[in-house]
Amino acid sequence: MTRKLSLLEFDQQHIWHPYAKTPNPQPSLLVKSTLGSIITLQDNTQLIDGMSSWWAAIHGYNHPLIQQALHQQIDTMPHIMFGGLTHEPAITLCKKLIHITPKGLNKVFLADSGSVAMEVAIKMAFQYWISLKQPNKKKLLSLKKGYHGDTFATMAICDPNSGMHHLVKNLLSKHFFVSSPSPNNLKSDIEDLELALKAHHTEIAAMTIEPMVQGAGGMNFYCADYLKQAKNLCKQYKVLFIADEIATGFGRTGKLFACEWADISPDIMTVGKALTGGTLTLAATICQDFIADTISQGEPGLLMHGPTFMANPLACAAANASIELLLNSDWQKNIKRIESHFLQSLSCLKLLSGVKEVRVFGAIGVIELQQNDLSYKIQQEAVKKGVWLRPFGKLVYTMPAFNIPQAQLEQLTTNIVVAVTNVLRQL
Repeated sequence: MTRKLSLLEFDQQHIWHPYAKTPNPQPSLLVKSTLGSIITLQDNTQLIDGMSSWWAAIHGYNHPLIQQALHQQIDTMPHIMFGGLTHEPAITLCKKLIHITPKGLNKVFLADSGSVAMEVAIKMAFQYWISLKQPNKKKLLSLKKGYHGDTFATMAICDPNSGMHHLVKNLLSKHFFVSSPSPNNLKSDIEDLELALKAHHTEIAAMTIEPMVQGAGGMNFYCADYLKQAKNLCKQYKVLFIADEIATGFGRTGKLFACEWADISPDIMTVGKALTGGTLTLAATICQDFIADTISQGEPGLLMHGPTFMANPLACAAANASIELLLNSDWQKNIKRIESHFLQSLSCLKLLSGVKEVRVFGAIGVIELQQNDLSYKIQQEAVKKGVWLRPFGKLVYTMPAFNIPQAQLEQLTTNIVVAVTNVLRQL
């Protein structure tokens, strides 16, 4: 008689997890419940969450105001198709997004996820130029070390050599890439960008960029001057400017949107992750009027995209509650608190053999290692110390909830330092 598999055994044998193999030699942890910045496992072990569910749960888990909004919405209308129909949660959300995003972003497309929002942004850019009868502008310009998603159009604008999708680069559309901005090489980085635009602007529909912080492609931080000059160059060479704020949007860097550091308004902006406070999947692509007007007056006069679960009312209700919660909180003070603590508590790792660099920006702390094969060991060591991390490659990083209590924040960083130190000293 075949033995019945436990939940974890079944998971390990049959379920794909992000960036994992199956059967998975690295079993997942079984979560029983969440509350605030605490993850409780099935065996009642408690972990302080250093990841805020991949940067999305900015208010922590199970916040009562978001929970209340979800309960109210599920009782009246958990979902309705958005084709030919509309509803108050979506209208209210779009009003909020237009109000809080940079000036001029007036048209909102509600999508399912960050990757889909970027797909829509790319499609908008291509359809814009097709509507202007310039179909030769069918390439994109992106940064090395960039990451924009896991779908086919977005994979093609992630770093083609060192990014997560380099194995399939020969299957993807070919685009243009320029140097990843460095804090100390502004002049040469801008020269590299201008050379590419000057040589290829007649082919380039849009530049895609993660403002101020390149996320999953390398956790690279760069200066606002690069962002500002890049926007100006795109305008000069008639290339649309797409800002991917999926990771940085809603306060993570210390500004509500990272574009604000450079005081720019992109032609197209995408948001996601923290949009619903980490409760349900939802994203948005927001564009300037001239893009929407051009597409709507071209052929066929429609934006050719329409997800089945577009503008899901339950997700919109969560997003409305999350945005109100953020705007009514002292979130800037919390970001400064976290940033100050990261600078103070993580800097000691700079002196540790095996650490290449420690960098902090807003509520983001990054430890870059010399080796790229220690992620799982450090994760295991952190769990032993009561902390949840998800390192990848050479990068050990943390992006906690904005409202993480100070005592938990101190425990988080203390045990990150211990975990990294213990693993590196065993080498």
